[in-house]
Amino acid sequence: MSQRMQQGQPMIILGDDSQRVQDKDAQQYNISAARAVADSVRSTLGPKGMDKMLVTSTGDVTITNDGVTILQEMDIDNPTAEMIVEVAETQEDEAGDGTTTAVAIAGELLKNAEDLLDQEIHPTAIIKGFHLASERAREEVDNIAEPVDPDDEDLIQKVAETSMTGKGAELEKEVLADLVVRAVQQITVDADDGSHVVDLQNLNIETQTGRSASDSELLAGGVIDKDPVSDEMPTEIDDASTLLLNEAIEIEEADVDTQVSIESPDQLQEFLDQEEEQLKAKVDQIVESGADVVFCQKGIDDMAQHYLAKEGVLAIRRAKKSDISFLKNVLGGSVVTDIDALSAADLGAGSISRDEEGELFYVEGNGDEVHGTTLLLRGSTDHVVDELERGISDAIDVVSTTISDGRVLAGGGAPEVEIASRLRDYADSVEGREQLAVEAFADSLELVPRVLAENAGLDSIDLLVDLRSEHESGDTHAGLNAITGEIGDTFDAGVVEPAHAKEQAISSAAEAANLVMKIDDIISAGDLSTDKEDDDGPGGAGGMGGMGGMGGMGGAM
Repeated sequence: MSQRMQQGQPMIILGDDSQRVQDKDAQQYNISAARAVADSVRSTLGPKGMDKMLVTSTGDVTITNDGVTILQEMDIDNPTAEMIVEVAETQEDEAGDGTTTAVAIAGELLKNAEDLLDQEIHPTAIIKGFHLASERAREEVDNIAEPVDPDDEDLIQKVAETSMTGKGAELEKEVLADLVVRAVQQITVDADDGSHVVDLQNLNIETQTGRSASDSELLAGGVIDKDPVSDEMPTEIDDASTLLLNEAIEIEEADVDTQVSIESPDQLQEFLDQEEEQLKAKVDQIVESGADVVFCQKGIDDMAQHYLAKEGVLAIRRAKKSDISFLKNVLGGSVVTDIDALSAADLGAGSISRDEEGELFYVEGNGDEVHGTTLLLRGSTDHVVDELERGISDAIDVVSTTISDGRVLAGGGAPEVEIASRLRDYADSVEGREQLAVEAFADSLELVPRVLAENAGLDSIDLLVDLRSEHESGDTHAGLNAITGEIGDTFDAGVVEPAHAKEQAISSAAEAANLVMKIDDIISAGDLSTDKEDDDGPGGAGGMGGMGGMGGMGGAM
């Protein structure tokens, strides 16, 4: 071996199926993959953003412009691209909105980083510069943020409307924003330290097709989209004692190996009578506990249904686990898993009413210690309702964040242009090549107003020049009103965003870009894609600069 090495022969340490990409090739591969993800969602940004139609392998169709939904539904099998998807998921978890912004900024950071690499600037210097810029940008977000009082319904509603603009909820955004604000206020409590805590566990979203979105309503309590198990049961009960049951009211099935020997019709009848008695005993236990209503997560035998109806007990079967958990908050009591251990102390209290037209049960709790609010969303079709629910969920998260954080920003690209200007001033104080990275970070933030303009059909260059001029003159709220196509004070125009979401987007984008930049060697045991089913596809060695399995979604881009 030593002789071979002396002759310049390489030492083979990787298997035949392994792939390795090094240095600039690795950086280009990673940057190309990350930018491809970012470019796929850019056109959805802003009130004039377009929708994507995503079709799964099973034929399920999703129409949306929600960034995290698009990225989750896309068939991505590239490891670097999946890192960028994580940016969107983190943004969604932490802030509830701004996923497209975070991903787009991450892509632009990597694009500008690639230019710096071409200038022979070391990745370490770029990473340090991006980190310094990110920290400073977060500070500047706090400096330009406006405080918001949780009781300022007008301003908080503007935050909700801004979040909905450009999404499925936009057409009825005023009505829906009002519902969102009232819903969040009902589940907000004051903590001992004076802060405001929003308990989203006490808010449930239900959907119904066949009616206009303007018919959506906010209900105290819960909604159960189920029918009673028998037409003979009551459907309107005031001051009802309610049982939440996670046990089937059925005869327990015998083991597979169990054998029953019946030699006469009388034995068969006796056997059936015993089963009937068991069911009646279960029903008697429910009745003796004082329960007027039974919400059962599992099945109810036909004979048990008969006995319950005879006793005047309303029973609903096959209720969703999530509905049972929510009803526990609404009605109080506990979820019973064993009828034999049932007692009156396990029961909740509330009022039950029936909406025959909508085929819904309205459930409202009694007493001060019960909680729970339901937002009933209505839409004309399933696709409309699904997109409406996504928009409303984002709006709820945004309003919750705003109330908890207490800070807002002017929208329309105003904060990005202002922060970029301040970062360029800050760059003058940064020594070394990191200064160029800070300036590149500032340029990357200005992607937001540029894309907003592009998606609105406006000249992005002229608009950015005008925005810079306005901010240099001291107007920190100057942004693009994409609806009118004009530059103005977006805060006064009602385009308002939560400051926390902006901070999180900047932080997530910078960290993702730095993570990608730090990789200079990719060693794979096989195909570089994460989908091993198609080794010859675009995720293989021939597609190093591509997106692997994203090629299948090309028609949706």
